[in-house]
Amino acid sequence: MPVDRAEFTAALGQYAAGVCLLTVRDGIDDVGTTVSSVMSVSADPPLVAVGLSAAGYPAEVLEEVGTCGLTVLGAQHAIVAARFSSAGRPSARHLLESVPWSRAPGSEAIVLDDGLTALDCRLERLVEAGDHVLALLAVDEVLPGGPAGGPLLRHRGRYVDATGHPPGRP
Repeated sequence: MPVDRAEFTAALGQYAAGVCLLTVRDGIDDVGTTVSSVMSVSADPPLVAVGLSAAGYPAEVLEEVGTCGLTVLGAQHAIVAARFSSAGRPSARHLLESVPWSRAPGSEAIVLDDGLTALDCRLERLVEAGDHVLALLAVDEVLPGGPAGGPLLRHRGRYVDATGHPPGRP
């Protein structure tokens, strides 16, 4: 019997996951997307995997360019995460007008200055996985983050802080 998609999504929503911002700089613009399907794959060599919508523009641009930045978002970044998860979003630079950022040295992708940490990555390969692709990324450099703070999490379809509350609320 096939699994009901809504039931499956609701079940996985029970799993709290960290939230990252994946950005790619191509020759024309900067593209970014919020991702919560990120996992450590290997320490030697350093590899991470990121789940992306197979039909999405970020996966297409990442495959074409071959490098990206991955910023681990703190609880203070809930608005940034929401901006990058909405459909029809403009250039990454426009979505970050009031947020301090810089460029990762290798990929030249945008990384947030006050993120918990950031990774400068190179695409090893894309692996088809249903309606998504897994981007296997080689980490070329770990970039320091801003002041220590709590992580931004995605839980039950909402962004929350480490206490399970919406960021900025008691």
